[in-house]
Order: sequence, then C-alpha cells, then structure tokens
Amino acid sequence: MSEIRPFQIAVPQSELDDLRDRLTRTRWTPEIPGQGWTRGVPVDYLRDLATYWAETYDWRAAEAALNRLPQFVTEVDGQTVHFAHLRSADPAATPLLISHDWPGSFALYLPVVDALREHFHLVLVSNPGVGFSGPLTTAGWTTSRSAAALNEIMSRLGYRTYGVQGTGGGAAIAAEMARQAPDRVIGIHVNGHLTFPSGDPADFDGLTAAEQDRLRRLQEFRDDKMGFNAIQSTRPQTLAFGLHDSPVGQLAWIVEKFQEWTDPSAALPDDAVDRDLLLTNVSLYWFTGTAGSSANLYWETAHDPGAWAPKEKSAVPLGVALGVTDITVRRFAERDNPVTHWTELPAGGNFLPAEQPALFAEDVTAFFRSL
Repeated sequence: MSEIRPFQIAVPQSELDDLRDRLTRTRWTPEIPGQGWTRGVPVDYLRDLATYWAETYDWRAAEAALNRLPQFVTEVDGQTVHFAHLRSADPAATPLLISHDWPGSFALYLPVVDALREHFHLVLVSNPGVGFSGPLTTAGWTTSRSAAALNEIMSRLGYRTYGVQGTGGGAAIAAEMARQAPDRVIGIHVNGHLTFPSGDPADFDGLTAAEQDRLRRLQEFRDDKMGFNAIQSTRPQTLAFGLHDSPVGQLAWIVEKFQEWTDPSAALPDDAVDRDLLLTNVSLYWFTGTAGSSANLYWETAHDPGAWAPKEKSAVPLGVALGVTDITVRRFAERDNPVTHWTELPAGGNFLPAEQPALFAEDVTAFFRSL
C-alpha cells in the first residue's frame, strides 16, 4: 500500500452545477442591523461573496492552476494522503515539506511556489482529513499520527533529511515531526505558532511590551474568538451536517477566520487574500466534503491525553516568523525547541504565504540557509 500514484483534480461538471444551484437558492438569515462583524459574518458581505462565487469565480481556471503542480496520492496508515511534489532545478536543494493550518489548504501556497522552488524540493501536503487527503476513514488522527504519516511521505519520496514548515496547527504537526525524527528533520520553520504560559508566575517576569500585547491578544482570543474551537473540539459531526449541505454555511465558517486571523489593516478578508484564491480554498473544502473531517483534528487534540503532556525539549532548530496578528512569545517557544531564527514581520497575519508571499518566502529561505 506504499505506492505513490499521480493525481489530478477533476471536479465533475455536475458538482459545479450543483454548487451554483445551491448558492442561488440560499435561504438568507436576517440579522440585527448595525452589528458589523461583532457577532459573525455580516449578511451583506457574505451575500456579495456568494454571488461572486456563483456567477464570476472560475473554478476551472483555479483547477488548471492547481494541476500545473505535479500532484500525488498514497495510502498511509489506512488513509489516503494527497500532496504536490515540485523538485527544484538545483539538485542540491533542501527538501521541504509544508503543512498548512485549518481552515487552509495546499492551494494557499500557490503564491510562493516559484520563489521557494528556487531553493527547495517542495512537498505541499494536504493534512490528513483535509481536501484530497480526506474524508477520514478512521478515528484517532491526532497531531502525532499526522506527523508520523508526513514523515512517512518523505521516506517514500526518498528524502533522508529535510526541513519542515508549518502554520498554526501545521506548526504543531511540524514540531511533532521533528520530535519523532530528530535525525532526519534538520529544522522547522513556523508562523502562526501558538505558545502558552506554563502556569509558573515567573513566566511573566520581564516580558517586553510587545510580548505583553501578544498575551493580551491571546486572552482576547480565548474570551471572544474560540467558538469555532469549542464546537469542533466537542461536536464536529453535528457541525458537519450544516457545512456539508450548505456552501454558504461552509463559506461563512471559513471566511470568518480569514477576517479575524489576517492582517487587521485589511478591512475585509478578500483585501488580505486574493478573492479568487480565497474561494479556491473554500471550494476545495466543499468539493471534497471535508468540513467535518477537517474539524476532527480539534476533537482528537481535545481528547488526546498526550497532546498537552509535558515533553522533553527537542534539539531540532526552530525558526519563527511572526505576522502582526501572531501571539508567539519567544521564551515559551524556547521551552520546546532551540530558537535560532526570529523575525517580527511588518505585515501579514496567519495566512502569510497568501497575504505576504515575498516576506514569507524570504524568511523561510533565510532560516534554512542559516542551517
């Protein structure tokens, strides 16, 4: 079952017609006037975006752009895993696996492919349960199990040593890959990296003003922006019925995160990330039916005793790029890995490769060059 098979995206026309039909028949909810984004996605904004999705957005053009990336699937631990594999023209280039965050996908890395391919043999994976690596067929796909599967992918591709890059949940997978294979992973680069205090009051001694502000934003996130986490960590299957049946429901669920997690200087999600690229990302979730499947990682993390257990510090070097929305505190990150590269970027949020592709590619390249 270790065979790697070529893969191309080919969504049937009947599914495109069904999507357009569902979008045009949306039953729009009323809202309290004047609420803006304070209670969720405003109906006027979502109606405009859904209309664009139905009438203007060109999935076939997006599909062709994605299919220009050589794509493959293989079965690991009983689960189909999808990835794009692009070898650099430089035979001595460093292999680099990239693991995306929820609710992202491998498509969000299209803006950085050319720049990174100059220096790396790229493996853009669809995390287990997401996109064409889903839906999940078994329970138990924890961060640890996903990390083992991605290390196995690199083995099957013949890469003895390699780097890993990850965003958010993908950063957690990257860190676990390094723990499992410290003799193979030469370094991990992360953005959107979540770090937390240990509970020791000394954690807060001497924090800089910027670090105190990051902790303030972490507290604000926990108090006011964790609804998605609570649902996906407890009842992902119930949520899935609505998102799987309604494209506007799926659109709202994802676009809210692009509003809250991108650079706040952008007034709207599609001011931060190209509108067509944003809809390509949502379309991948829709056409693959992985709304509930992708949410299961949150359930597994919440119910996995090993997820939050203390771990020995890894020896694998860590490079951190911080967008302006990131809450990473260096001393907390240092508990888990030796931080050898730290960049506080002037712009960009959680979806850096789509928001600030040049800054992202430059920082990734600089970190691995330093190794």
